[in-house]
Amino acid sequence: MKPLFAKKGLIVSCQALPGEPLYRQGTMALMALAAEQGGAIGIRANGPDDIRDIKAAVKLPVIGLLKRDIPGSDIYITPELVDVQAIIEAGAEVVAMDMTNREDRAERVVELIRYCHEAGVGVMADISTVEEGVLAESLGADLISTTMSGYTPYSPKQDGPDLELVRQLALRLKKPVVAEGRIWSPEEAEQALEAGAEYVVVGGAITRPQFITQKYAERLGQWLNRTGDRE
Repeated sequence: MKPLFAKKGLIVSCQALPGEPLYRQGTMALMALAAEQGGAIGIRANGPDDIRDIKAAVKLPVIGLLKRDIPGSDIYITPELVDVQAIIEAGAEVVAMDMTNREDRAERVVELIRYCHEAGVGVMADISTVEEGVLAESLGADLISTTMSGYTPYSPKQDGPDLELVRQLALRLKKPVVAEGRIWSPEEAEQALEAGAEYVVVGGAITRPQFITQKYAERLGQWLNRTGDRE
C-alpha cells in the first residue's frame, strides 16, 4: 500500500452534525477547500455525501468515517461493514473506525480491516487507551488515533488533548500515531508532535464556529463577571 499522506502535519476534521448551523450539503467541502489552502495535508470527514463533495473540491487524502447510532450499542464510528463499504465507495483513502475494547469490538473489526486492505484503503483506529492502541496495531490498523480518549468510561476526562496517551503510544507502536481530540491551539498541536504524533487532527477549533464563538464568549463573560462590568 502506498503512503497514506505525502508528509507529516495537520489533518483538518470537517464535520457537522444534524442540528448544527453548518449541517448542509456542500458546506464541508468549502471548509475542506479552506483547510487545503491553509496548509492541511489531509481531511477527516463524516458520511458518504460529504466525502464525495470534499473529494470533488480538494486534492488532499480523505479519512472517511460514518457516525451512526445503533440501538443498544455505544459504538457509533463506522460500526459495521456496510458503513465501511459506503465510505470506500465515496472515495476515501482511509477508513476510520472505533477500535475500543467495548462490546467485543476487537473481534468484529478484523473483517472490516481485511475488507479495507483488500480494497486498497488504509485504516485508522480510533482508540482511547494504550492497550487499545497496541491491539489495534496487532490487528492491522495503519494509523492509531487518540480520538476516543475521554469518550470511553475508562479513559481520562480532561479539557485538553491526551498528550500522555500520545507519548505512550509513540514509545510502543511502529505504526504512525495520530493526536486527535480537544486540540484548541497551535501550541497544543505542536505539543502533540513533540509527544510523538506524526499527524495532528484538529476539528472544532477550525471548522465548528459555534464552539469557537462559545470559547470567546465564555472567556469574556468570566472577565466581565470578575470586574463587575456587564454593560
